[in-house]
Amino acid sequence: MTQQEALFQYTLRLGDTSLIHAQRLSEWCSNGPILEEDLALTNFALDFIGRSQVLLTYAGALEGKGRTDDMLAYRRNERQYFNCLLAELPNGDFGVTMVRLLFLAAFEKELFTALQNSEDETLAALAKKTLKEVRYHLEHAADWVIRLGNGTEESHARVQKAVNELWMFTGDMFDMDETDKLLIAADIAVDLSTIKTKWDNYISGVLEAANLQQPTSSYMQSGSKNAIHTEYLGHLLGEMQYLQLAYPYAKW
Repeated sequence: MTQQEALFQYTLRLGDTSLIHAQRLSEWCSNGPILEEDLALTNFALDFIGRSQVLLTYAGALEGKGRTDDMLAYRRNERQYFNCLLAELPNGDFGVTMVRLLFLAAFEKELFTALQNSEDETLAALAKKTLKEVRYHLEHAADWVIRLGNGTEESHARVQKAVNELWMFTGDMFDMDETDKLLIAADIAVDLSTIKTKWDNYISGVLEAANLQQPTSSYMQSGSKNAIHTEYLGHLLGEMQYLQLAYPYAKW
């Protein structure tokens, strides 16, 4: 594997996670628990779509096969996607969505903070811009998790259930393979083991403030870096890609 091939794969992973999380959050449009949250989640989805567009455009340029961001988004199947598993999980109730956003945003804050120092100028510039959005996403999710955890008996039970059920998917975010190792050696990618402790400490603090118990199980789902996904991704792509697959090369 060359450095450029590794960078293509790395950029694709980042772009896929942003795109799939955007699709999930966009499902809240007109379904939010209150109007303000409906608008907030829809705007978060737009943040992720913007990020994915930059990353997938860059990935296409690195690949050098003429594939655009739209082609990468709409003309791959689930075994060609490399988003982290958390991003593709169903929204569930509002508590599930907020816990998922908390876990992902806490990871992205540390990831993009470190990527600001990447030797790849495109990734470094994207990281600096993205951090502004990620910090807001994280603050928003943490506030809601704390509020729900300290709310009613039902809200506490629901958000604790969300933490328990999503926890096993968090390890997948920190898995590394040869792509990561090659780019870490070139000072392009982030050594995820160096940010795991910061993520752990932050999440522990939020859960404690929310009066929630952190799961103790060490079992983790994994596989996204090998394009192995949950049953949910194929259904999500079927909806997201329907128009492009039904009318290939359609122009508006």
